[in-house]
Amino acid sequence: MKANRFRVLARDASARLGELRLGERRVDTPAFMPVGTRATVRAVDPEELRASGTRIIVSNTFHLMLRPGSELVHAHGGLHRMMAWDGAILTDSGGFQVFSLGGRVREEGVDLRSPYDGSAVRLDPERSMQVQRELGSDVVMVFDECTAWPAERAAVAESMRRSLRWAGRSRAAHGDNPAALFGIVQGGMWPDLRAESLEGLRAIGFDGYAIGGLAVGEPMEQRLEVLDRLLPDMPGGAPRYLMGVGTPEDLVEAVWRGVDLFDCVLPTRNARNGHLFVRGGVLRIRNRRYRDDVRPIEPDCGCPACVRFSRAYLHHLDRSGEILGARLATLHNLHHYQKLMADLRGAVRTGGLDRFRREFRAGRGLPMA
Repeated sequence: MKANRFRVLARDASARLGELRLGERRVDTPAFMPVGTRATVRAVDPEELRASGTRIIVSNTFHLMLRPGSELVHAHGGLHRMMAWDGAILTDSGGFQVFSLGGRVREEGVDLRSPYDGSAVRLDPERSMQVQRELGSDVVMVFDECTAWPAERAAVAESMRRSLRWAGRSRAAHGDNPAALFGIVQGGMWPDLRAESLEGLRAIGFDGYAIGGLAVGEPMEQRLEVLDRLLPDMPGGAPRYLMGVGTPEDLVEAVWRGVDLFDCVLPTRNARNGHLFVRGGVLRIRNRRYRDDVRPIEPDCGCPACVRFSRAYLHHLDRSGEILGARLATLHNLHHYQKLMADLRGAVRTGGLDRFRREFRAGRGLPMA
C-alpha cells in the first residue's frame, strides 16, 4: 500500500493480527465495521461509537450521492467533518444497490431509480470514484455488480467479468486520490470463477481485496467452502474484507480462516428489533419473561445499558416504543461485537485462537464447523 499501510503483526495458523494505517488513522485487525449508510450509525453519536471500541465504519456512496448529495458533503470538508467522526470510513461503491434495487445493468454502467423520489439515476465506475473522492473516505471500493444467489453459471461468469472490467475503470478513475482502493472478488459459488476474478484483480493491483457476493442467502456451508478455497490464494500482504458478514459465529469462523475486515447491519438492525447479542447467543428483550427481570443484559458487559439499567427496564422501553430503548440496545450490541473482535485479536496474539473458537462454539451449543 502507498500512503496506506497494512502490516501483519502475528499469525495463528491462517488467522492474522494486523494493523491498517489510513493516513493518520489506525485500525487494528481483525476489525468489525458498523454500518452508517447515511453518514450515521443509527441511534448512536460519534463519541458513543468510539467508546464502543469502533475505529472504522462503512457508509454508502449511492445513498449519500442522492441525499444529502456528495457536493454538500464535500462542502463540509468530507464525511469525517460533517458527521464529527474522527475514525476511519470505508465507502461502499454503490454496487450493492445494483443487486438490491434491480437496476438495468449495461457495460457502460447501471440505470436505477432513486428510492427517495423515483427519479432516474445513472451510476458507473467513474461516477462512483468521483462521489467517493468528494465524500473523503479513507477506503474506496471499486464499482462492481453483486450477483444474486442462486444464479446460473453463465450469468455469474458474465457478471464477474463485467465487474473485472469495471474494476479496471475504477482503478483508472481513482487517479491520484490518496485513499486506499479495494478490489472486490466475485464469481458466486464457482471456485474457478472466483480464481479468475482474483487473478484479474491482482493484475490490476489494489491496496486491499474484498470478497463480495456472499451473505446473499446462500447456506453457511457454501460460504465457508468459498472462503476455504479462496483465502489461501489472496495476497498475504493486503487486508482481506468479507463484505456483509455477519453473525458472531460468522466472524469467528472467518477470522479463523484469515479474514481481516467485516461489516454488517445485524448488530444495529437487530437491536432496534429487540434482539440483543449475549455470550450464549441472542436475548430477545421483548419476551414476557424479561418483564420483571432486574438483572443487567449481561453482568460483565461494560456498555451503558448493562452498567446502568436492567432487562426489565429495557423490556419496558422496547414495548413502549421509546427511542431510548433502541439506543441502549444498539450500544449494547456494538459493545458486544467490538469486545468479540478484541478477544479474537487477543487470541491470535497469544496463539490461542483454536481454543477460543472451540469454547465459543461450545458456549452456543454449536458443533465444530
